[in-house]
Amino acid sequence: MLSLEHSKDSIFFMDIVQAFLQYLEDENKYSKLTISEYGRDVQQYEDFLKFHHTDISNAEVKEIRLWISDLALQGVSPRSIHRKMSSLHSLYHYLELQGTVAENWVERVLQPKVSQRLPLFFSESEMDNLFEIIDFEPTFEGIRDRLLLELLYSTGMRCSELMGLKHSDVDYSGASIRILGKRNKVRIVPLAPLVAQFLEDYTEAKRQKFGSVNNGDVLLLTSEGKPMYRKLVYRIVRKYTDKVSVLSKRSPHIIRHTFATHLLNNGADINAIKSILGHSSLASTQVYTHTSISQLKQTYNQAHPRALKKGGNYDSKH
Repeated sequence: MLSLEHSKDSIFFMDIVQAFLQYLEDENKYSKLTISEYGRDVQQYEDFLKFHHTDISNAEVKEIRLWISDLALQGVSPRSIHRKMSSLHSLYHYLELQGTVAENWVERVLQPKVSQRLPLFFSESEMDNLFEIIDFEPTFEGIRDRLLLELLYSTGMRCSELMGLKHSDVDYSGASIRILGKRNKVRIVPLAPLVAQFLEDYTEAKRQKFGSVNNGDVLLLTSEGKPMYRKLVYRIVRKYTDKVSVLSKRSPHIIRHTFATHLLNNGADINAIKSILGHSSLASTQVYTHTSISQLKQTYNQAHPRALKKGGNYDSKH
């Protein structure tokens, strides 16, 4: 119901938005990055409403549909629109709880279809080359970089989780590592003996470089003894993967995709992978099965007697 009169002023709306973002932090335990993204999406929605002379307390299904149409006309991708609608869904859920709106209007809105985008990943041979062929210098930085890459590939942890690791998170006797994930959820992931050895080597190199200074138990440090930061982690990943891969994107998250894909390709149970990755929903993990099925088809075509016969290629009939 587009109205030429404001039933609430912009100050009221900003109070609502700030309260909503505080709610995400306090109740949902969202990260600062996620809260920032939600804030940007909601701000865009508020700007749209102001242009049409209405506000959040009066906007309903019609306004939300108009916003989606406006985003599409601007060339915003369906995937980005879905993300913005997710932010809006959370906002309206909060407002419904507060009694500001009658219901969550977003649930009545049909959203554009999003095509399934398969995750990029490094091949097994590329990862073998990364750890077997590349020479990591026997310096603090070289030992640290090797450990950083080993941890990402052997656990599938996120970049933010890697930066938050502490020495006390490592259980050598139990051969596991404690990872603090999204919304402060903790998961315990197995630690390969080889990675445990690299951890011990790094701990000794760190002691020799910085003495007894432990920097609050933080595991990975910069050359200056400060906690790791995101740009440096990305820089390290790109530096070494650039030597073994021509993949267009090379990031810590690509290694996470690689970890999950390689486990699936080698027969790991998808529910176990879900737990290791820290996914809250199995749907988030199932995206890797598409890649795994492609790998299985390739293996079938190369190895199965029926597939080797003329016309027996798996994809010729499926």
